Amino acid sequence: MNRTRRAALAGIAAVGGASLAGCVGTPATDSAGRSADESDGESPPPTVDDGYHLAYEAESLVSESLDGGVSKDGIPSVDDPIFRPIAETDPPGNEPVFGVVRGGEAKAYPRRILSHHEIVNDEVGGEPVAVTYCPLTGMAQGFHRGDTTFGVSGRLVNSNLIMYDRATDSWWPQMLATGIDGPMAGETLDEFSVAWTTAGDWATRHPDSLLMTEETGYVRRYDEDPYGSYVPLSGYYSRNGTRFPALASPEAGHAKSVVVGARTETGAVAFDEATLRSERVLTGTVGDGGAAVVAVADQTLSTGHVYRNPDSAAVEPDGDEYRVNGEDGFAAADLPLERLLAFDAMWFAWAGFYPDTTFVGEHTGAGDGR
Repeated sequence: MNRTRRAALAGIAAVGGASLAGCVGTPATDSAGRSADESDGESPPPTVDDGYHLAYEAESLVSESLDGGVSKDGIPSVDDPIFRPIAETDPPGNEPVFGVVRGGEAKAYPRRILSHHEIVNDEVGGEPVAVTYCPLTGMAQGFHRGDTTFGVSGRLVNSNLIMYDRATDSWWPQMLATGIDGPMAGETLDEFSVAWTTAGDWATRHPDSLLMTEETGYVRRYDEDPYGSYVPLSGYYSRNGTRFPALASPEAGHAKSVVVGARTETGAVAFDEATLRSERVLTGTVGDGGAAVVAVADQTLSTGHVYRNPDSAAVEPDGDEYRVNGEDGFAAADLPLERLLAFDAMWFAWAGFYPDTTFVGEHTGAGDGR
């Protein structure tokens, strides 16, 4: 069903004109009071030399991009977030949050807030970062931003958020982390992992973490998700269909099942998250050469990590930790192997961007593994 995000956000109109203007209108300034087209001499966002495998040319992705139903910055980024210690806020233990640790500092960003903004420009551990979330593809990811900020372009490709940077106005599909239009087309952003977990689990792992508050500078009903709900699962997140056309459709599996995806310079691999959490360890291959990889479940944060495993090291569960080649005591995030950047995504979106992906596990239902 090809519907716009304007329809998905229609319920917000009841909040009143001020809220509606911020969500589906064309604001003259961002939340820092600056025009989206003013770079103020900012430098482009940091990039890395080694890019990721792409199944499509940039020109093709631009031609396949669609109007998401909102104007540029019609979904406003949060550029001056406010936090409180998570120990003082007492959020519901099962509330989904996106957790980030940088430079010894831990922060959590409630999914219900990012559903209305999609991008938070922040600093964590002294590093300027952008924490991003695309509700339509179920993906949260972090990017180093340098002295610029990112905004919502109003366009989508494969249902995925296309960000733009305010220094060069280049387009960046979030899942690809690669520029497809503008001065930085072909460049790859410097990204980092974001943990999709719950407030309770995050507070257990990081009791000194800060939690983003609803003080965003915008009027929103943050207790209402314009797309549905994960707790309990309903709406867009539970249906097998999508609002916008996919670049490619997988032959099997529920569109909204959750995979832990990782990509290299030669290919991509997806592990079914529910299977991974059940089995604890899954092995697979990625790329043209069939390079070996292994995925392990993080029992505390209910997420997964993926590693290169060229020598086929034996990885086994050992209580809440893991044993590698007989040596025990390794946390899921700290195996003595090269860790690949991995993240959760809806299966249809991953398979659309990476139709040649390797899939590991059993196909499960919508939201399974969340």
